[in-house]
Amino acid sequence: MFEVVDTGIVRSKGPISGTVRKGNLILTAQIPKDPVTGVIVSGDIETQTRRTLANLKMAIEAAGGTLADVMMVQIFLIDPADAAGMNRVYAETFAEPYPCRATVVAKELLAPGMRIEIIAQAHLG
Repeated sequence: MFEVVDTGIVRSKGPISGTVRKGNLILTAQIPKDPVTGVIVSGDIETQTRRTLANLKMAIEAAGGTLADVMMVQIFLIDPADAAGMNRVYAETFAEPYPCRATVVAKELLAPGMRIEIIAQAHLG
């Protein structure tokens, strides 16, 4: 059984565990929401990517890791034109060697106004 990690980020209303850990494995799914209010931050893709990655960092650290432990990232965008802005912020957040990554363009994401969602896998040790 895995444990749900208390990240300090307000929980979603749906049946979702935002961050879980089992042994040395951490899985997290993050969106561009204010960690206190849960409201999706407005703004361009760089603003939303920055918030999503800040939430991801908070979640990984709450589980006992760092961004250097992230091995795989899956990114969902609603507009392929957002890839360049997302990549700029992503490169400011992660250092080489970069995690393995897939980026997918989806027709839409669940929350209105949301342009990005990120899933990450980290391994401690």
